[in-house]
Amino acid sequence: MRSLKSLFRREPQYGNRRDPAPTRWGYRYQRLMLTPTFRIGVRFGLPVLFVALVGGIWFGQEDNRATFAKQIDRLKATIQQRPEFMVGAVETEGAEPALAAAIRAFLPETMPVSSFDLDLPEIRTRIRELTAVADATVRVRPGGTLEIAVTQRVPVAVWRYVDGLRLVDAEGVMTGMIAQRSDRADLPLIAGDGAREKIDEALALFAAAAPVAPRIRGLVRMGERRWDLVLDRDQRILLPAENPVQALERVMALDGAEEMLARDIAAVDVRNEDRPTIRLTEQALVRLRRVSENN
Repeated sequence: MRSLKSLFRREPQYGNRRDPAPTRWGYRYQRLMLTPTFRIGVRFGLPVLFVALVGGIWFGQEDNRATFAKQIDRLKATIQQRPEFMVGAVETEGAEPALAAAIRAFLPETMPVSSFDLDLPEIRTRIRELTAVADATVRVRPGGTLEIAVTQRVPVAVWRYVDGLRLVDAEGVMTGMIAQRSDRADLPLIAGDGAREKIDEALALFAAAAPVAPRIRGLVRMGERRWDLVLDRDQRILLPAENPVQALERVMALDGAEEMLARDIAAVDVRNEDRPTIRLTEQALVRLRRVSENN
């Protein structure tokens, strides 16, 4: 007969024992957790995703977006208006008073102004568009000074055109206008269509005519292909289209030897190198006829 203890002893139930092996999904999860990339993604990616989700919901409301934009603008203005970023003075170097006044028209009317509100490349571009400016640099110096350094074009001649008198530099660029010739009597005068485009040749001709410089009234471009050198007493030297400087040098040499231009000559025509001609004035022709009649 079985004892009472044996009646209450639980016999092992081998059929219901739990399998210690992980399930398929558990195994895959454990393998993923062993991957460094996955662990980093879980540790940092999920919080970031959560924050982005909350932020997206918050920014999805127009009132919230407007409030946030106002706060950003207020913070931005606070930084930009700090004293170390303010510009309170302007210094212009290398520009004449009239040009300096024209440059100031491109700057803010009221000072001081934040350097963040100054578009330096735009200011430099607008200054360089002025005809009298060859180049310019614009920068903000420590201490709140806007420095504008200008390389001004230097006029070398006065160009008489249909709409008035213009100043041109050695490149033929117009640098300004003058009201009357006496305003720049120190500069030689050129005239005619195409004269400005041939300023280098005109300057060489003026240099070749140095022996009669006090008598020179100007150079006239004829038909956009050649020059006439105009002297006082309405004398003209008609130069060829090709090699005009050499032709003028020969005329100057002849004048130096014979004082040809001091006589009653209306024009010296050297357009044909092989057949230079001289045209007398009306008074000289009358006297020549009288001499011929008396003889």
